[in-house]
Amino acid sequence: MISLLLNIIWVVFGGLLMALGWLLAGVIMVITIIGIPWARSAFVIAIYALWPFGKEAVSRDELTGRQDIGTGPLGMIGNILWFLVAGWWLALGHLGAALACAVTIIGLPLAWAHLKLAGLSLFPIGKTIIDRRD
Repeated sequence: MISLLLNIIWVVFGGLLMALGWLLAGVIMVITIIGIPWARSAFVIAIYALWPFGKEAVSRDELTGRQDIGTGPLGMIGNILWFLVAGWWLALGHLGAALACAVTIIGLPLAWAHLKLAGLSLFPIGKTIIDRRD
């Protein structure tokens, strides 16, 4: 119930804009053709950025116990390219939103969610979103 309430507040106070930023990044990646491998991560995280409470980002290799193309050396190269092209500006957007939310006491949970998304923005390849195990 708390997650639902926080997600609704989140969408109203900036979550929708950040999710649209992630969608825009994904669409741009698809348009470039060579960015298609990165687009998947952007679309998955766009949904997470829209509705983050009650979910968490985890490394796929930790979740499954084995590496795949996104969690090995190619994933590392992909994350470096992602950081240079899109990661830093998505992280800045989340940091700015976190600062705006942190101005009030009631906005602190939203600021914390933005900070988690800012970290994820930098290196999203090889991550997946799961329901949080509380």
